[in-house]
Amino acid sequence: MSDDATPEIDRRMLEALVCPMTQTTLSYDATAKELVSKAAKMAFPIRNGIPILLVSEARALD
Repeated sequence: MSDDATPEIDRRMLEALVCPMTQTTLSYDATAKELVSKAAKMAFPIRNGIPILLVSEARALD
């Protein structure tokens, strides 16, 4: 676990996940604890070590 008690993300799991909108790969932003879809210009949160791949939970990127 990291210093702030947030569970670590399994890199193998991340490689298997794709954007729910575009079906393209996601990149992991460890600082923001988000999965980023450059194609959809959206960032999906990771809460308690679980990726939340719901469009309604994502934030738009500029």
